[in-house]
Amino acid sequence: QVQLVESGGGLVQAGGSLELSCAASGRIFTVGAMAWYRQAPGKQLELVATITSGHSPHYADSVKGRFTISRDNAKNTVWLKMNSLKPEDTAVYYCNVDQLTTAWGPQYDYWGQGTQVTVSS
Repeated sequence: QVQLVESGGGLVQAGGSLELSCAASGRIFTVGAMAWYRQAPGKQLELVATITSGHSPHYADSVKGRFTISRDNAKNTVWLKMNSLKPEDTAVYYCNVDQLTTAWGPQYDYWGQGTQVTVSS
């Protein structure tokens, strides 16, 4: 089956940087749009950034100019480089894939396990 495995979270001071990665594994032929979401305590899930299979990115206003999303289609991997981090960026970050073509047929809406990002002031 398909798995999304995230890594790269941690604790950082305000103004610092972190990079998250998410790799899709399994008998995958193609991966559609990939995205990062986050959920802070007591808040709703928020879309942070998306990137199409053609590498077209989109960012939430709150992270524009600070975060960069990228992907490698050959590795089925997406990254989120986070610079100039603020305490309000503290959240659990989840990667998401909207559609995959696999040996078992099309699969939809896969999520990673989540990784904690904590920004101290």
